[in-house]
Amino acid sequence: MSDPSFDDLITRLGALCREVIAPHSDAVDRDARFPTEAFAALREARFLSVLLPEDVGGMGLRFDQVGRICEVLAGACASTAMIYAMHQIQVACLLHHGLQAPALRAEAERLCREQLLMASATTELGVGGDVRRSKCAVERDGDRYTLHKVAPVISYGEAADIILVTCRANPDAQESDQAIVLVRRQDVTLKPIGEWDTLGFRGTCSLGYDLQASGPAAFVLPTPYADIHARTMHPVAHLMWSALWTGIAGDSVARARAFIRAAARRTPGQLPPGATRLAEVDAAFFSMKSGVQQVFAEYQALLEAHPGQAGFGDFGFSLRVNHLKVQASQQVVDVVGRALLVAGISGYRNDSQYSLGRHLRDAYGAAIMVNNDRILDQSALIEVALRDGWKPMPRGT
Repeated sequence: MSDPSFDDLITRLGALCREVIAPHSDAVDRDARFPTEAFAALREARFLSVLLPEDVGGMGLRFDQVGRICEVLAGACASTAMIYAMHQIQVACLLHHGLQAPALRAEAERLCREQLLMASATTELGVGGDVRRSKCAVERDGDRYTLHKVAPVISYGEAADIILVTCRANPDAQESDQAIVLVRRQDVTLKPIGEWDTLGFRGTCSLGYDLQASGPAAFVLPTPYADIHARTMHPVAHLMWSALWTGIAGDSVARARAFIRAAARRTPGQLPPGATRLAEVDAAFFSMKSGVQQVFAEYQALLEAHPGQAGFGDFGFSLRVNHLKVQASQQVVDVVGRALLVAGISGYRNDSQYSLGRHLRDAYGAAIMVNNDRILDQSALIEVALRDGWKPMPRGT
C-alpha cells in the first residue's frame, strides 16, 4: 500500500538527486573524493536520521523504506548511496542496541539534531577479514575507555562524526568475545595507513587507519557484538547493499531504455536493434529487485515478531541473507552488462548521456565487498547445520 508521506519524501529525494547529487557524481568518481555536495543536501533535508524513531528526532522509517532511499541514491551516485547505506547500518545498531542506555540515547538525539554521519571500523589487521574476531580490546578505567585499533578499511573515516568500532570486550576476552564502542570525532585520532585508488566506489574514500580513542565508558554498547551482528549488522548490511546495487542496475536499465526509445524515434515503424535485449534485461532486473524486496519483508516480519530478542537464532534466515548478498552482487554485474550491450558504443563511451562505464565499475565492487567466497564458505557451514531444512536451530549448534 502506498504511503503518501513516504512517497513525498521520495519525490523530494528525486529532486535532490537530479539537482545536486547526479551533477557531481562524475567528479566524485574521477577524483575519488567524498561526495560533499550530496551529503550537505542530505543533511539539510534531514535524511541521515530517517531510521531513528520520532521520539529521538528521527522519522521512524521501516528498513525497506530506507532501502528504497539507497536505491534512489544509487541511480544518481553509487558512492553516495554506499556511504549512505553504511551509515544506516550503523544507525540500525544504535537503534536496536543502544537507545535504552541514556548516554547512547543522547548520542542518537544528537545525531538527529545535528545530522551526524556514522561510519564503522569492523575490519582489523591480523584477523584475515573476519569481522567476528578482534585482536584489539577496549580497556576501561573508571568511567573512561581507551582503544587502539589498526583497521585496513574505515570508509569515509575522515568525514565521519561517529565511528562504531569492534574490539574484544576486555583485554582478557577471547577474539570472538567482542563489543562495539561508539567513538565520537572529538575522542579519536586517525592516522592514515594507506591510499584509496580503486576501480569503483571511488567516492567512499575507504582508507586504512591507525585508530586511537579515549572517551566515556558509557559509550560501549551493552549488547555483545555477536548478538548485534546476528540481529542487525549482518542482515541490514546485506539488505542495504543489495538495495543500492538494485539502484545501479535500475539506472542502467533506464539508460538502455532511453537509448532504445531515441533510436525508435529516429526510425518510426521499425523495432530498433537491441529492443529484444532490452526486454530481457528488464526481466533480469525484475528478478533481482523481487529477491531484494522478499528478504526485506522477511526481516521486517522477524523484527515485529521478536521485538525484544537480542539476536536471531534462525540459521535459515541467515542463509537467505547470505544468498541475497551473493545473488544480488552477481545480478548487478549481469544487468549492467546486458544494458551495455543494448546501448552499444553509446553506453561504452564516457562522454555519452547513456554511458555505463561508472555503473559497470561500481557493480564489480559488489562481489568483493565482504568477498563472496567467504560468504559461500559460511553458507556451506550453515547448510550442514540445517539438517532439517528451514527449522530454527539452537544457538551454538
